[in-house]
Amino acid sequence: MPLQIVHHPDYDAGFATNHRFPMSKYPLLMEALRARGLAGADALNTAEPAPASWLKLAHTADYVDQVLGCSVPEKIEREIGFPVGPRVSLRAQLAAGGTLLAARLALRHGIACNTAGGSHHARRAQGAGFCTFNDVAVASLVLLEEGAAQNILVVDLDVHQGDGTADILAGDQRVFTFSMHGDRNYPVRKIASDLDIALPDGTGDAAYLERLAAILPDLSAKARWDIIFYNAGVDVHAQDRLGRLALSNDGLHGRDTMVIDHFRAIGIPVCGVIGGGYSTDVPALAARHAILFEVASNYA
Repeated sequence: MPLQIVHHPDYDAGFATNHRFPMSKYPLLMEALRARGLAGADALNTAEPAPASWLKLAHTADYVDQVLGCSVPEKIEREIGFPVGPRVSLRAQLAAGGTLLAARLALRHGIACNTAGGSHHARRAQGAGFCTFNDVAVASLVLLEEGAAQNILVVDLDVHQGDGTADILAGDQRVFTFSMHGDRNYPVRKIASDLDIALPDGTGDAAYLERLAAILPDLSAKARWDIIFYNAGVDVHAQDRLGRLALSNDGLHGRDTMVIDHFRAIGIPVCGVIGGGYSTDVPALAARHAILFEVASNYA
């Protein structure tokens, strides 16, 4: 069976092409996956919006109602980075539903990926940093509530620290949060994950992969994980305008291979989400995101 991929056309909320958040990367990622032969009819699964009951496992009821009702206070919209109108609200619901669907497919098939997701700055009581709902936290808590998983590991390799995921899941012994990120990058005020590794500006392929290889055995030894949520943000790339690290395309490929191979070799399902990526060359950005799917397809 081919790699199972979750997507929805409304992951693209239709922002202007000059917006700081490159919304057009979502349809361009699908074009890239089709060009690579990874998006056939037997591979694609359509995301459905996460209902309020799922979203309220991770976020406060007031905040969920504000997003669903498109009544988010302006102060919080400024922290998110864009107004929360109907298309943004729907996109956030779909991304959360899509990550949960990808997780269910990973539990069934061993690996699956969402073409959105990784909105790790959304905290319990509000969104921030281009993140409205925290899809990985929502999906984790739904799986735990349903009994589909008992022990969950979050491996967050976006260049920005996963403060929102840490905030929502703090103190929950059933989920271990790991973030390896740029030290001097957003958010200024970090919220401690269960394990954080902060890297200096300019860290390139060799040093990055050496550090990652050293930590993966420790992570897999901490528990018998039922599923891994892997945030494969490509903003660690040297050409990312919000990154400050210096990975190449080969470095991204090596990183994704290292993570997926490590956990699949010991039989642990992997749910991949794309995380951050911010470049004015959006086709090149979409091609970087496609690396996750190319690597994951080797393990399907």
